[in-house]
Amino acid sequence: MNKAFLDFSCMLACWPASRCMCMTANRSGFCPRTAQRAFSLVELSIVLVILGLLTGGILTGQNLIRAAELRSVTTEFQRYNAAVMTFRDKYFALPGDMTNATDFWGAMANCDAASPSGTGKQTCNGNGNGIIGLPAAAVQTGEVFMFWQHLANAGLIDGSYTGIAGSGGPGHTISDENAPSGRLSSSAWFSSHHVVAVPHFNRDLGNVLYIGGQLPNVSPYGQIFLPEEVWNIDKKLDDSKPGTGNVTPMEYANCTNAANANDFSADYDLSKTSASCFITFVGGW
Repeated sequence: MNKAFLDFSCMLACWPASRCMCMTANRSGFCPRTAQRAFSLVELSIVLVILGLLTGGILTGQNLIRAAELRSVTTEFQRYNAAVMTFRDKYFALPGDMTNATDFWGAMANCDAASPSGTGKQTCNGNGNGIIGLPAAAVQTGEVFMFWQHLANAGLIDGSYTGIAGSGGPGHTISDENAPSGRLSSSAWFSSHHVVAVPHFNRDLGNVLYIGGQLPNVSPYGQIFLPEEVWNIDKKLDDSKPGTGNVTPMEYANCTNAANANDFSADYDLSKTSASCFITFVGGW
């Protein structure tokens, strides 16, 4: 057997080699068991320190990513809100609700009916009542989805949107198809006219923008924010109160300590450590 191979085998079996009383002359290639040793406390301590640093770095990285995603929520809202204001100044109407949109971008076939279709920027008109309304049924055009289509047609936001509800129902939102996705993982944006209902705070918010987790067959109401995260955004943009102002979780039951729908002095439930909220921004338009 090759001597170099025997020496190498010996080193592997008796690490570290300096402790190995290995005699390769006998061609055995093996060292006595007594030559092996365990890691010292110093070596184990070094390994534990390295593992701790790696774990800490991973957790810090995750926190930084989450912080960036939360900042993007504010940025996206401000961008969309500014786009609506610009659209209204230019076209004297709200996107989605605009009565003469087809004069600018052409008409889709079967607006507000079954099997709508169109090419390019073709769209449908809204009814001009100032309310961003839902379509009558699934797979029909509706103002809540034409809202995004009109903004994109006007070159005020990125993307291209169908203006048509998904197959699951009149509010079925499909991110990047009929509404934009958020930078936050599995999130989507939605625009509509708020309807007061349980478990919402008892106040009329008018037309709103909101962001939540994507759900099958409905609007993106998924609870993907911690109460503390919504509070943080509310404090930066508004009054830090869930039941008042222009930033609200809308649903008082999960995200706040409100006793009922009229408890407008309530605070966010900052003791919760699970995702319990989605965020609603009052548009003011």
